Amino acid sequence: MEYRKFGKTIVARIDKGEEILEKVKELALKENIKLANINALGAVGDFTVGVFKTSEKKYYANSFTGDFEIVSLTGTINTMNGEFYTHLHMSAGDSEGKVFGGHLNKAVVSATCEMIINIIDGTVDRYKDDEIGLNLFKF
Repeated sequence: MEYRKFGKTIVARIDKGEEILEKVKELALKENIKLANINALGAVGDFTVGVFKTSEKKYYANSFTGDFEIVSLTGTINTMNGEFYTHLHMSAGDSEGKVFGGHLNKAVVSATCEMIINIIDGTVDRYKDDEIGLNLFKF
């Protein structure tokens, strides 16, 4: 991964073989990012996304391997209990134009991933909401 910072915006390139969530965490910790918005595109060869089943308060994961284009990768960097936290969703399309997506659990870059991180002044922590079963923004 390589990146350049322009004011409060980071432009990053995550390289072939690198795992996106690991690199986002590495960059956020290095740059001491407490709150930011992420957008990205690129290509992945191995990824896992999940869907939260609200009635069960449980995620179900779907894994994919092959040639996929990232149609959309979006989310946030923030904190939970003062520590790094990220919440990303990704959609990726195959050679037939079928798109699969959900909450991002893992994504290994197959060619490149071009990411823009917009840093926001401030912090927003998270807390575990037992009724819903998710980690929600805490204001």
